[in-house]
Amino acid sequence: MRFLSKRMKKASEFFNSIIEKPLLTSTLVLVLVTIIVLGLSLEYYINEFDTFIQQVLAEAHGMIFDIAVIGILIFWLNQNGEFRQRIRTYKDEIDDFRMWESEEAAFRTVGNIKRLNRHKIYEINLVNCYLPRTNLNYVNLASSNLNSANISQSSLIETNLENARLNQTNFENSNLNQANLKGAYASGANFKDAFLIKSQFDSAFLIKANFSNAFLMEANLQNCYLMGADFENASLYKADLRGAKGLTVEQLSKVKTLYLARFDDEILEQIKTNLPELVGA
Repeated sequence: MRFLSKRMKKASEFFNSIIEKPLLTSTLVLVLVTIIVLGLSLEYYINEFDTFIQQVLAEAHGMIFDIAVIGILIFWLNQNGEFRQRIRTYKDEIDDFRMWESEEAAFRTVGNIKRLNRHKIYEINLVNCYLPRTNLNYVNLASSNLNSANISQSSLIETNLENARLNQTNFENSNLNQANLKGAYASGANFKDAFLIKSQFDSAFLIKANFSNAFLMEANLQNCYLMGADFENASLYKADLRGAKGLTVEQLSKVKTLYLARFDDEILEQIKTNLPELVGA
């Protein structure tokens, strides 16, 4: 009795070891089914081969049609479903880390942003996300919502923030050289001590934005809304402010330099009259 029990236990373990290996299980099933089918069909192979082979070929064509239409359709649906699930997972993880002020949260969120970018997802909800001291170089966040996010001391070289929502976003001491902020909504944004060399702000909303001590050399600020923006001690060397709306000489009186900066004729005359030392050095 004990011998029989041991044999049954070993047989059970052997069976379980097989079914735990999908490829081996599939191969064994295929071999078993092939033997049964060929065994049952042997008489037809011998006595009615011509008729039998015609039926086999007809079934083969049907199988090809099934693979071509149904198989590919199911594969596409599965792939599409998996793609959507991955996107949902990345976005859910960003939501989980939102407002969690830790280094882990920052780097995990950046990782999910880059994964979404690889799947050609650029419009991302990053409201109130904590992202200081992270690397967002060359990331595409066009039309994303980053309101009130903390992205201080970070690197955003050539990052695409076109038409993004950046109201009250903190970019203090960050590097946004050559970043694209065209049409961005950045009212109240903090660019204090930030590097914004050759950055593109064309038509951006920068109302009451803080550019104190910022480096705006060769930055494009054409047609921007600059009412109440703070440029104290900012460097505007070769910056282009033509068409800027709400810009006053008083705002520019505290800048570090306006040398070779470009303005509309009306405000340029006021600057030359009231602030000649800034345009000449």
